[in-house]
Parts: sequence; C-alpha cells; structure tokens
Amino acid sequence: PLGGVQFATYVTFYSDCGTTYVDDHEVVDKPIRMFHGIADDYVPVAPCRSYVERLRAKGKDVVLTEYAGAYHLFDLPRGAPFKLAAQTTRRCRLEEGPDGRIINSQTRQPFTHAGDACVEEGVTLDYDAEAHAQAQSAVKAFVSATLKPR
Repeated sequence: PLGGVQFATYVTFYSDCGTTYVDDHEVVDKPIRMFHGIADDYVPVAPCRSYVERLRAKGKDVVLTEYAGAYHLFDLPRGAPFKLAAQTTRRCRLEEGPDGRIINSQTRQPFTHAGDACVEEGVTLDYDAEAHAQAQSAVKAFVSATLKPR
C-alpha cells in the first residue's frame, strides 16, 4: 500500500465475472460486496455466482446481492429501457491461458471480440427504481458498518 493507505472494502456493480484468471481467488482480505441485476444481458450474473463460491471456499468475506428483473445500469435514472447494439461476451466462457493470454474455454483458441463466435450484439440498459433504492440502502449500511464513520 502506498504510504500505508489501503482500501478498507470493495463494492462492485455489474461485475464481469465471465473470465477466469490464474489465481483470481487470491484477493485481499477485505470485505467484498457485489451488486447485480438478474436480468442483465450485457454482463450476466451467473458467472459471478461461481466466482463468489470459489472466493468463499478460500475464506473470503464476499457477498453477491442480486435484483430480480434488474438490467445493466439499474442504478442510473433514465427514461424507458434502452436497447444498445453493443458487443457482449455473455455467452463466452473465457480464461487466462498459461502464457497470460485470454482464451475461449470451449475452443481453446485465443479470444478476440472480432473473431470469436460467442460474441454477440444487443443489450438492454434499464433503470430500476426499486433495485436502485435497495442497492443504495445496502451500500450505505455496509459502508457505515464497515468503516464506522464518526
């Protein structure tokens, strides 16, 4: 840590857990809280469930909170749902190869956004007031309990 300063906790929204990295279970011994919409079709939550279980098996303090019906950017107030022609690796299972390159776990070939058949286009972005309020409340409570601000 720089000058003895370090993070006290980690809070993530929409974590991309679709790539398995070598030693990715070796994380700091600080609480980790992850927030994710179950309907997220940009960065799906399912791979995070597996990652969280792997971290817990190593004794890490990690919690994944999921919101039913919530899409990507559920905490960003905006109008109607927005369809975006963005690339997504939601159907890809990727991993770090022995040489440090990312490979497609099924084909065992180097991964590229341009050439890999698992890459798709089309995602939904949508605000969810209930999920937003619940996540905001959960983060405030967690930070307050963890940091014990004065």
